[in-house]
Amino acid sequence: MTHALHRAARQAPPTYDALRAAIRASPVVSPDETSWKVGGHLQWLWAFATPSEILYAIQAGRGFPQAAAILAADYEGVLVRDGWAPYRHFADAAHQTCLAHLLRRSRELASDHPRAAWRARITDVLQRALAVRDRRNAGAITPHGAAIARGRLVNQLADLVNGSRAHTGVPTRCGASGRRVAGPFGFLFDPSVDATNWRAEQALRPAVANRKVSDNRSARGAATQQTLASVVHTARLRRVDTRDVFVDLLRARQPIISPALTVPQ
Repeated sequence: MTHALHRAARQAPPTYDALRAAIRASPVVSPDETSWKVGGHLQWLWAFATPSEILYAIQAGRGFPQAAAILAADYEGVLVRDGWAPYRHFADAAHQTCLAHLLRRSRELASDHPRAAWRARITDVLQRALAVRDRRNAGAITPHGAAIARGRLVNQLADLVNGSRAHTGVPTRCGASGRRVAGPFGFLFDPSVDATNWRAEQALRPAVANRKVSDNRSARGAATQQTLASVVHTARLRRVDTRDVFVDLLRARQPIISPALTVPQ
């Protein structure tokens, strides 16, 4: 079985490269990363998710160079991401900060500054933004009404973030939050943008479960895992039979882009 997996992975680099090209060309990408072991040494498993592709990359670091190796440093789409600092180095990209992470940080601030009324108001603004999204998606509010609500929310959040810096002991924590909320409401401008980075987190879940019982013993094993995991999970996302994909790969005389997983243009 191990030899068969390695053999399939040797046939799949063109498919993997095509998926990476599709990720780079996607107008919206959600990245995330988690710790991983290769040969007993700490590395990082990255996941880059779109509505039609999932790409995994096992790399030695967790910084901007590793993210840029997949997305390219000049990526110009929308990054739906958490607050991890290296993502901010994608200067040409628009950024949608994950609202779930912002709400979680707001709760953390509540324990540090229980008397800060602005903390509860920030939470309220973020939750109302999600409610506006839900009403818009359900057709319960007109585009004009959604735009008016969005403008009010943007102004209210800006006032709260700027005002909170005046509280004693708060500037450092709130300043960090202020940078993170640079793009909190992109999903209210563009319905194709998610409010959270759930796509990438969902993509990492199978790997995290697998990590509890196994890891990669070698660089070759890591390469096989990242390649086949990308192919399999993209096939599932597109409702393609993974057996067809592996038959295509293993029958080919040389590495190919699987016909069963043709990357849409």
